[in-house]
Amino acid sequence: MSDLAIYQYLLIALIFVWSGFVRSGLGFGGAVLSLPFLLLVLDQPLVFLPIIAVHLLVFSSLTIWMNNRTGAGKQREAGSGTVDWQYLWRILAIMIVPKLIGVFGLITMPSDILSAIIFVIVALYSVSYIINRPFRSGSKTVDAIFLMVGGYISGTSLIGAPLIIAVAAQHLPKEKLRDTLFALWFILVLIKMAAFVWAGIDLQLIHHLWLLPCAAIGHVIGLYAHDRILQAETPVFFRLLGTVLLLVSSVGIVSVLW
Repeated sequence: MSDLAIYQYLLIALIFVWSGFVRSGLGFGGAVLSLPFLLLVLDQPLVFLPIIAVHLLVFSSLTIWMNNRTGAGKQREAGSGTVDWQYLWRILAIMIVPKLIGVFGLITMPSDILSAIIFVIVALYSVSYIINRPFRSGSKTVDAIFLMVGGYISGTSLIGAPLIIAVAAQHLPKEKLRDTLFALWFILVLIKMAAFVWAGIDLQLIHHLWLLPCAAIGHVIGLYAHDRILQAETPVFFRLLGTVLLLVSSVGIVSVLW
């Protein structure tokens, strides 16, 4: 990213503020709701994925630590903390093999093909937001399929969250959902970061100096919004968000295929 124009740096900074906000506000979306915008600025997924991964490692661990240290989680009184570790290990066992397969695909896949796949996946997610019919699981078999597919997508592009949440949201209380997902993202992203290092992919460490504060601003705003989001149904917000994502994904798909 060393040869971009000033306006591109400004756009990237704003997108990472947005990324931090949705990650802490919703418990997911730091990648799926920001990566399409980033790829319109610079169509190189492997430039942004390490940055998004490091941000997730930092803010997910920080949020879990603060919640359990201060007793913010309601379950703390029962001594169980804000993360359901038993459920986390159970779903991780289902996801781990597809996750590793997806990581291998990410490393070997050409960037234009990976970008096209990301835009198509985000377009599918956006349609579910627009029609207010988010992915839902109806059985243990479907649960397993969603988790495996979500694990694979997470391995390729870090945007498998909606499928994983479709399962987790049905089995976890709201007050434990976000931090349990954060713990899961931390483990999955740690695997991806190890693969990046092993493959010699540039982690863009110099750009963390200015992008980490941008994500931190969004993260703090998202923390204040999280409690209100838990108490409110927001179909209008997600419908608008889905429309924007569909438009961005469509432009992205055309730009990749052009």
